[in-house]
Amino acid sequence: MGKREAIKIEYPGSVISVNHYLGRRRGGGSYIQPEAKAWSTEFQWLLKRMHIEDWRLPLEVTCSGYFTSEHRACDLSNLSKLILDSIEECTGVNDKQMRWHDGVRDINPKNDPHLLIVISEPVIDNPEPPIEPPPDVTKSKSKAIVVKRQGIHHKRGK
Repeated sequence: MGKREAIKIEYPGSVISVNHYLGRRRGGGSYIQPEAKAWSTEFQWLLKRMHIEDWRLPLEVTCSGYFTSEHRACDLSNLSKLILDSIEECTGVNDKQMRWHDGVRDINPKNDPHLLIVISEPVIDNPEPPIEPPPDVTKSKSKAIVVKRQGIHHKRGK
């Protein structure tokens, strides 16, 4: 099993959602809203101790959300942009080298609204063998695939 770390952090509301965390400038362009920037900075401080820049890539990032009501809950996928960008800014690992997964979305009035972000190395204990065509498939000169089944020849197009 590879390395795995979890961060529990307060969920501040929709301010960190991809739909709300950017502000627009009058002359064009955008900026990160102050509340989203503050959340990102807090997340990066929690992340620094992990030293994930030394981990095997691609990183697996799973985010679970614990909310008090459906109204306060968010689509976890909408959090991926800010979270992955924060990881990249903190560690230097390009977000192309990260795989996002939605985790649990728990709604309970007794919940303390928070996110649980789990970062782990990829599991490669049993690499799958390369996929090879079955023995009854051959290529003809016309590049069409000929499949032999019970003595009947079927031709498939290019």
